[in-house]
Amino acid sequence: MATALVTEAEQFLNLARERLSVQGWDSAEWVEMGLREALHKDGRRWLEGLLNDPSLPVPGDRSRAGEKCTRGVGCQVGSVFGPLSLRRNYYHRAAAGAGRYPLDEALGLVEGCTPMLARLMSRAAAQSGYQEASEDLRVYGGIVVSGRQIHRLVQVTGPQIERAQAQAPAVELAAPLPVLYVSVDGTGAPMVAEALVGRTGKQPDGSAKTREVKLGCVFTQHVLDEEGRPVRDPASTTYLCGLETAADFGTRLRQEALRRGMGQSRRTVLLGDGAAWIWELGRVNFAHALEILDYYYGREHLTDLVHGLEAQGTASAQRLMDRWESWLWAGEIERLIQTAQRRVQSLSPSPRAERENELKYFEKNCQRMRYGEFRKLGLFIGSGVVEAGCKTVIGRRVKQSGMKWTEPGLLNVLHTRCTLLGGQFDDCWARRTPAHLDFAA
Repeated sequence: MATALVTEAEQFLNLARERLSVQGWDSAEWVEMGLREALHKDGRRWLEGLLNDPSLPVPGDRSRAGEKCTRGVGCQVGSVFGPLSLRRNYYHRAAAGAGRYPLDEALGLVEGCTPMLARLMSRAAAQSGYQEASEDLRVYGGIVVSGRQIHRLVQVTGPQIERAQAQAPAVELAAPLPVLYVSVDGTGAPMVAEALVGRTGKQPDGSAKTREVKLGCVFTQHVLDEEGRPVRDPASTTYLCGLETAADFGTRLRQEALRRGMGQSRRTVLLGDGAAWIWELGRVNFAHALEILDYYYGREHLTDLVHGLEAQGTASAQRLMDRWESWLWAGEIERLIQTAQRRVQSLSPSPRAERENELKYFEKNCQRMRYGEFRKLGLFIGSGVVEAGCKTVIGRRVKQSGMKWTEPGLLNVLHTRCTLLGGQFDDCWARRTPAHLDFAA
């Protein structure tokens, strides 16, 4: 086939040899760039020849009952080597008003792209904005596709990847997990006006500019470091995101935790920042989990309480903060509450009521703030994993300057990004469509 011809790569190498002999080796980057372009041309020609070979058997490429065949219908297909010109057979069933292209089905084309190109486009879109993804593909791989093409493709593949993630097989464990963590948080994402109709927000007029995206993380821990601090297992974090209610999101998150081995874990821990919806989600879906309130959120509330009793920046405020924080660190929450209550009772009615409301936070979360006990058990007491996830999984991709999202557009890119950063992308891509296609006559 192509071996009898002088390839583009061979022609380029001959020219490169002449140029290097005459002009020297001041910079050889052009050699690699030129050779890559030549190889792409060769690859495009070879692949076109293969796929247009009439002797190549294609599954389902024969007429079924009631079908009429039109042979050699032309089309252009995107590939990693560039656009391919293909001619394939079309089978039309007049009674059903539908038809099929067996070659397209066999290739698994996605929005007119080969699966390999579609995979790279989807992956690039999960990493950066569509136009930036287009430029990255061009620079890194010599692949020319527009940002608009990438956007259209993700609207097709995003729901497929979401379904594949939801149907992922359970993780096979060689032994029970010592600790499995579930951590939940939420962050706002900028939305188009149509996606905000009827929603209240923090704008002066009560309107909203964002929707809360819920993010859930599941990760595991087997060991402690030399100082007895917990160490998250490498590459153990998987992510889920959504715009649905906390109840619906909790159901999905429970399924992911079970898939990861919650039923075989010696201890399950739910980490959160104190939002009421998180603990309600835990009550319904993780009833047997040990709930831990993020220590640093607890410390923020303690700071507010202290500054309500002593003037901020004074020596007395610092002494009180140091003493009470040592109690918080030790998990002596009853001692802290009782001591603070005595201080609050000495206040006049108005500031007393405000400080009493602050104390309710500690009363309500008392059992979730046993930090001394949690540390002795070698457990994490901070929700840094999910907080970092809100920035890396969500913020870096969908909260860039000028971005505004429709609900489907936001979810399609975030579901893809969750699988990518959670190490599931390749598996979900492989399972995003049925494992078999019906080519039977």
